Amino acid sequence: MPITFALIKERKNPPDRRVVFSPQACHEAMEAFPEANIIAEHSDIRVFPDQAYQVAGVLVKEDVSEADVMLGVKEVPPSALIPNKKYFFFSHTIKKQPYNRGLLQEILKKKIELYDHETIVKANGGRLIGFGRYAGLVGAYNGFRALGFRQQTFMLPKAENLPDLRAMKQALNEITLPALKIVLTGSGKVAKGAKEILEHLKIKRVSVDEFLNNEFETPVYCHIDVLDYNKRSDGTPGNRKEFYKDPSGYESNFMRFAKAGDMLITGHFYGEGAPYLFTREDAKDPEFNFKLVADITCDIDGPIASTVRPSTISDPFYGYDPITEKETTFDAPGAITVMAVDNLPCELPKDASEGFGEMFMDAVLPAFFNNDKDGILKRARMTTAEGTLTDRFSYLQDYIDGNE
Repeated sequence: MPITFALIKERKNPPDRRVVFSPQACHEAMEAFPEANIIAEHSDIRVFPDQAYQVAGVLVKEDVSEADVMLGVKEVPPSALIPNKKYFFFSHTIKKQPYNRGLLQEILKKKIELYDHETIVKANGGRLIGFGRYAGLVGAYNGFRALGFRQQTFMLPKAENLPDLRAMKQALNEITLPALKIVLTGSGKVAKGAKEILEHLKIKRVSVDEFLNNEFETPVYCHIDVLDYNKRSDGTPGNRKEFYKDPSGYESNFMRFAKAGDMLITGHFYGEGAPYLFTREDAKDPEFNFKLVADITCDIDGPIASTVRPSTISDPFYGYDPITEKETTFDAPGAITVMAVDNLPCELPKDASEGFGEMFMDAVLPAFFNNDKDGILKRARMTTAEGTLTDRFSYLQDYIDGNE
């Protein structure tokens, strides 16, 4: 049965230039799945121009309401939602975000089947698609850009002003780093993206013991995971699976890294109830040594005390004064320089879109034509065509009703 997919125009401000499928990906998808027809809504902000889609055989239209499945990136304004359709986009509702309650209410009212990109997972719950790698790439790059500004030693251009990832890496080839000790947290796609930048810069990786006990004449980094910076409160050995299931028996052991390191790049996932990496009181400690935090995770007023607000692509850096616990200028004496941009992949829209499209084509598109044999769509579907939540997301009912 033929299915028409529409690439919808991004309508959220600030504008997002990313898209689910590049023109080339559209062409490949329609070749691989003859029953798939892809059209595109006219857009003057998309990183790929309308003409590029037309050359690839994609019909570009002002009105795409004929489509069965709508493919977007950011939240769709409630007024732009077309009833009785299937929608894919990041809804930012699965954690009961209060600012998007009205969006989910409208989705149910219009009897839309919502598939949030975050809910597209394997049977074991592992994410199948996302922009994590690109957040890590740009976040680490921005961290070094902040370092150059703070120390007034080099000036890197904004990633958004460069054509692609290759150009961004080329810009890094022009800088010389001082001897500094960098901590990278996390083990997922974000951390791997950040690690890609560290490796491109040929920064030496060292063990935890080496990092904590030695000084170096060249830049080094230490890549740490949850059991490196958390320990059981009772002194017994920790267990990674146990920590993720129930972190209540653990306490932070992160200060040993904060005393030894100069720069922190965060790529970790922070689970509810887990210990903070460092608190405001920790940051007051005279031995606290981090001068720069590239907080890619950007959990506000959370596990990274210096992240008091998200920053923006246009103004990516600010300072945190540990003594006053207030924001200050990024280069103020005694301040921690903070990079906490919360939409980092937007700075590499071409590469991020191409990478996302490859994942979507491999993981999601086949499910429409193989009777969803792996349960991809079934697990991802949040709402039904009848205007109700699916069983998997029934926990959101109180949120929708305004009780949370």
